[in-house]
Amino acid sequence: MNIPNIITLARIILVPVIVWAIASNQMEIAFAVFVIAGISDAVDGFLAKRFNMASELGALLDPLADKALLVSIYVSLGIWGAVPRWIVILVVSRDIMIVAAVIVSWLFDKPVQMKPSMVSKLNTVAQVAFAALVLGSLGFGFEPTPYDLILMGFVTVFTLVSVSLYLVEWVRHMSTIEAPR
Repeated sequence: MNIPNIITLARIILVPVIVWAIASNQMEIAFAVFVIAGISDAVDGFLAKRFNMASELGALLDPLADKALLVSIYVSLGIWGAVPRWIVILVVSRDIMIVAAVIVSWLFDKPVQMKPSMVSKLNTVAQVAFAALVLGSLGFGFEPTPYDLILMGFVTVFTLVSVSLYLVEWVRHMSTIEAPR
């Protein structure tokens, strides 16, 4: 256990706080905690790389924390009616498909290395920016249009492209499995 991993665990602990804040209509708090979570993500990544503190645990926890945070926010905002449900379904379905593909590859004793592509990183940036814009607009009472529509477009395109690229790579990887004789 090192400092970046502790920061990542703290980010995971912030997830229910953000969900509570959204469910309680405390959008200023939700926005502030989301910003803190985002800063902590940057800090733990910086520390891990700069001071050679990267670990296997961190490599597993960091994307888990990111997924837990974004999926929870999107689902909460979708239930609250602040974002269209179709975008919630798109974002959550992508993550479910990727996790399912990793699990299936493990079950076939053929683990797949899922390295984030540039499109996947852009997808995360778009998802974070859209969530921040929605939370900020709800918390501070400003109209997010047209930026919300632009960011929704980016989230849609990057989500579809990234899941397609992941699935193509996964199918290519899994196609080397030999059938039992």
